[in-house]
Amino acid sequence: MTVRRILTIDNAADLAVLKQISTPVEGPVTDELRRLMDDMLETMYDAPGIGLAAVQIGDARRVIVMDLNDAELEGHAEDAEADEGDEAQVARRNPRYYVNPEIVWAADELFTYEEGCLSVPEYFDSVERPARVRLRYLNYTGETIEEEAGGLYAVCIQHEMDHLEGVLFIDHLSRLKRERAVAKVRKNARLAA
Repeated sequence: MTVRRILTIDNAADLAVLKQISTPVEGPVTDELRRLMDDMLETMYDAPGIGLAAVQIGDARRVIVMDLNDAELEGHAEDAEADEGDEAQVARRNPRYYVNPEIVWAADELFTYEEGCLSVPEYFDSVERPARVRLRYLNYTGETIEEEAGGLYAVCIQHEMDHLEGVLFIDHLSRLKRERAVAKVRKNARLAA
């Protein structure tokens, strides 16, 4: 497995790629696609993060990886939030793989959560999304899965699926907040250089 560079919004070329709409994976889940997902997972763990879309490492195919703990997967975000500071949280290994994911239903009820993004480093803000969604996707072995997601799981899958449409979480914010986010990320990148 290889750790890949994560594209960030402070780089104009990276931003152009991040704004692309990803293309569906044609055909079955192959060994080459599994290698991509393994690299994505390793990259996400190294960052560290809980989700990553292929476009964030420059591959514009409809592929996502995530790793949430059991409480997060069951939709109990309050349990997950209490564990966020734990070292074990970063080291978790409950990987999930999504090829050609699609949301087939979304609840009318909304849920607000403070989101962050590996492509928008060190910036967090509240985003409102449907509280529950039903999704369909192919897993690591190519099996079709349909399941319901709630809480942080719903937030994370919707956030990552936005990436597949060229949408960043800051695109859900007001123009002023978006401008602040971009300015902060650019400033942090300059200071780190």
